[in-house]
Order: sequence, then structure tokens, then C-alpha cells
Amino acid sequence: MVVSKICTGNYAAAYGSMRSRARTVAAYPITPQTFIVEHISEFINNGEMDCEYIEVESEHSAMSACVSASASGVRTFTATSSQGLALMHEILPIASGMRLPVVMAVVNRAIAAPINIWVEHNDIMPERDSGWIQVFCDNNQEVQDMVLQAYRIAEDKRVSLPMAVCLDAFILSHTVEPVHLIDQDAADKFVPQYKPTGPILDPDDVAAVGVFTPPDYMMECRWQTDKAMRDAVAVIKEVNDTFAKQFGRDHGGMIDPYLVDDAEVVLITMGTASSTAHEVVDDLRAEGKKVGLVKLRFWRPYPTDDLRKIAEKVKAVGVFDRAVSYGVGGPSFVEFKSAAFGLNLPVMNFIGGLGGRDVSLQDVRFMYEQLLEAAKTGKAKRDITWIGTRGVEQ
Repeated sequence: MVVSKICTGNYAAAYGSMRSRARTVAAYPITPQTFIVEHISEFINNGEMDCEYIEVESEHSAMSACVSASASGVRTFTATSSQGLALMHEILPIASGMRLPVVMAVVNRAIAAPINIWVEHNDIMPERDSGWIQVFCDNNQEVQDMVLQAYRIAEDKRVSLPMAVCLDAFILSHTVEPVHLIDQDAADKFVPQYKPTGPILDPDDVAAVGVFTPPDYMMECRWQTDKAMRDAVAVIKEVNDTFAKQFGRDHGGMIDPYLVDDAEVVLITMGTASSTAHEVVDDLRAEGKKVGLVKLRFWRPYPTDDLRKIAEKVKAVGVFDRAVSYGVGGPSFVEFKSAAFGLNLPVMNFIGGLGGRDVSLQDVRFMYEQLLEAAKTGKAKRDITWIGTRGVEQ
């Protein structure tokens, strides 16, 4: 039975964790994530969720508790945002290094200073090398669906890595949309009972996990984690296809391309900017302009091969970043430049939407106009453009 509910992205994330039968949730509040763990506490209080709810004193402790619980062989979940994610940083590589399939919702919010509670991707970008799989959602339906998919991906024996499900602050976290809620029977069919693939903390079967490792073995540990991240690409695609077959919703796997087959230019977006760009593509297509869109869903592992195949067929590529690597450009832009190395085409970076600044239809149209001009001339007007920024040339 399909039940539709008008709900926020925070509710969708919490609901996904409940239907995935997470057994331990470690919680600490931070705007705009707080409602995720509040909803979970309500599910537990109402008898809807059989789960150990741990109130901790910080996000650092929240991830530490998740690592301990996962190491004991139970399915775990937490959520955070911004400064909270930064405080977790010390523990994130421990979860991946120990190959623990912790799932975490990250409500992307600007990092201080100055203090800002609205959307920006600069909180998750520093964690790209922490060993966590990362997916970006652009609607509340995708948030719920990806929490369930996250457990199936993370717990696959070929992967065994933690995963972050990212959603834009307020645009998704606090905005309501219709969501087809997955019932428990269907969820159980899709997400089987968790069975740890390695040794666990068990007083009846003593084992050492996360131990001190000398130089003799460290390279091998790092290689295994890298291999797992690379192997995750195939698993992500398999899980996406399995989900689509069971529920009728195909979110696209690593990327979700739109009208790229005959496109002259494409724009790469992450998160909710994708929905805005989708509408602009339709408008420009109606005007006879061959533009396309690539919704970049997975930031780690990075879909190098998929993006390069598209770039080989177009005349110009734009990358929209809701983040900045100071002095270099947008992080997604830098990654794509690496993926497109050796290809002779203009690549333009558009930085916008920082700190919750609106990304309008006009902004996206401007990006496409710049790309179409670059396709004609074979040269970008400028490599990096700060969209709608006072005192900065457009």
C-alpha cells in the first residue's frame, strides 16, 4: 500500500531511518537538522520504531556512539549539519577506516564565520576525503528513498563504508512536498536484516577492531578503503536499478542526465539547484537551443567515467557550485576539470547560492547563455563567475 504525505525533508529522512529499522540512533541537535532526530524520538516514543536512542553531549560524541554501535553489529543512524559535521570530523575517518556502514543525514548549511544557518555545501566538501560515500538529493522523495538505498549500498560486502545522504538546508529540510512513504513490508523486502561482514565487538566472541597499525600494514588498509569506494560505483547502480524495479522510481544512479544526447552545452548541478535548472532547460529547448543538464548525485565516489563520456560529445560544460575552495574555485569544478583532463573544450565554473542566496531561473538562464557563447567561440568569457555577487563582474 502506498501512502502519500505532505512532509518536510527532515521528516522524510527520519521516516527512511525508521523503515530501514535502524537500531541505534545517537542524537545531538543543530539547526536545521534538529527535527530529524526529534521525529525519530517521536517514532520511538509512539512504539513505531524499535531503537536505542542515545542523547549525547556533542556531535563528536554522536558519531563516536554510532561507531561503537556499528562495531557491535547493529544498524545505526544519525544526522547533523554545518559546525556539527565539522565537530564530527575526527571520528568520520574512523567509521570508514573500520569499514562500518553508518548512515547519516547531512542537512547542508553554511560554515561560520560569519554565522549563517542557510544552505551551502561548504560543510560537506571538507569531508570528501574522509572515506564516506556521499549523495546529494534535490527533493524530499529522494531523501526518503536514498536513506533506504544508503543502507543497502553501505552494507554490501563489496563496499562496507559509511554513507551520507545530503539535503539542502531549509529548501528541503523545512519545506513540505508530497512524498510516497514506503510501508514496512516493502522496506523489509528492499533492505534485508543487517549482517556484519567482519568481526564485531562481542563479549562472547572476543575480537580486536580498529587496533593500532604500524607502517607494515597501513598502505594495505588505505588501498582496501580506496578499492571499496571504487567498487561502490557498481553497487550504487545495482541498488538504483533494484529500487526502481520495486518502487517505480529511478533516481539515476551516479548521475541523472537530462536531454544530453544531442546537447551542445551541459550544466552540471548538485542538490536543489538541479530542479531549477531542469525548468530552464525545458524553456531553452522550446526556444530551439540545444542545452542539457547533468544532475551530479554522487560526490563520492565521483562519476568520472560517466561525466567524461558526456563531455566528449558537447562543445562547452558549466559546473555550478554552492561552495568555494578559496583561491581555486568551486570544488565540483575542480573535480570535473580533472575528469575532463585532455579534452579540448571550454569549462566554466559558476559559484552561487552561498549562505542561502536564491538561485533563480534568470541566474540559470544566464549560465546557459554564457555556455552557448563559449560553444560558439571555443573560449570561455571567464573561468569562474560569481553569480549575482555585489561588486563582482558578471
